[in-house]
Amino acid sequence: MHPNYLSKKNMLIAAALLGLAACSKPAPQEGAAPPAAVTVLKLQTAAVVLSDELPGRVAAFRTADIRPQVGGIVLRRQFEQGADVKAGQKLFQLNPAPFQAEVDSAAAALQHAVATANRASSQADRLKPLVEADAISRQAYDDAVAQREQAAATVAQARASLARRRLDLAFASIEAPIAGRIGSELVTEGALVGLADAAPMARIQQIDKVYVDVRQPASALAALQASGPAGVDKLPVTILGADGRPHPVTGRILFSGISVDAGTGDATIRVLVDNPQRQLLPGMFVRARIARAVQPHGVLVPQQAVLRGSGGQAQAWVLDGANKASLTPIAVGDVVEHQYVVSGGLKAGDTVVIEGQERLQPGATAAPQPWKRAAAAAVAAAPPASAAR
Repeated sequence: MHPNYLSKKNMLIAAALLGLAACSKPAPQEGAAPPAAVTVLKLQTAAVVLSDELPGRVAAFRTADIRPQVGGIVLRRQFEQGADVKAGQKLFQLNPAPFQAEVDSAAAALQHAVATANRASSQADRLKPLVEADAISRQAYDDAVAQREQAAATVAQARASLARRRLDLAFASIEAPIAGRIGSELVTEGALVGLADAAPMARIQQIDKVYVDVRQPASALAALQASGPAGVDKLPVTILGADGRPHPVTGRILFSGISVDAGTGDATIRVLVDNPQRQLLPGMFVRARIARAVQPHGVLVPQQAVLRGSGGQAQAWVLDGANKASLTPIAVGDVVEHQYVVSGGLKAGDTVVIEGQERLQPGATAAPQPWKRAAAAAVAAAPPASAAR
């Protein structure tokens, strides 16, 4: 047999043996599943303000009805309706002619009284040396002195009458008693106005700061009263518009009603709010977020981190130091800016899973990433697709 034939045969046998050896090796094991990717938040303590949202109505800080102090015919209106006016600004002008005539008459009466008083005084001065020399009777001198005193009283009366007539003339020009926003005119030019009129000529409302009267259940006043007067002043009050957005002003509680409506069981709380932009108008209905308590070391957890188990039990996934997940029952209370106030089950320093809970199993290892609060807030604030179209 040829040697080359034998070597080829040996090579084929060796290759077959290698193939059988490879088939006899066990199959490699599949790789373990990677840790679940989740976003987490490490809880911290912070001052938490617990509040209630209650309906309220806006009232002007001050209101002044414009009424005449003298009767007369309205000549002209001197303001723009709906504009802001200053204290002392002229609003209406009544016909001043009758009042000017009375001033002139009173001035003439004063002049006559002064002349009479001067003559009586001169007469008394001339008789004084005569009575001292017994040239005239004492009775004649006493009569002259009495006439002088009566003339002086008449001068004082005439001077007071003139002052009153001048005051009436000034009242013919009706001025604003306070600064604020004036409404529409309630009398027209040419109308006759008087002191007995029931309706005002116009109305001014000071609205650079306003009151918000809020009705609250009397049972909820206990928390405010427990804070004491100083504590109530420090509790902030946020005014919310019709769209739910807060106004850029913060109010403060002036007082809480001490009387309770027997029909509704509500008490009234008055809130003073600065209103520099005049966004809050008298008569508007708003909502007031009134703080009822402050927790200086409260713990907040985002709402999306809280799950509900059987029976409505609140739960949250928590990671330990080795990033192993466990489902922990917790107790939550009020909601503050889309976050639950934690009252039990969690503490500061715990690492809570915010997103990716569906990928976890008890005891499983997770791959945590920091939760970005700003991005989550932007997603929550974005309008739905149907509203964006």
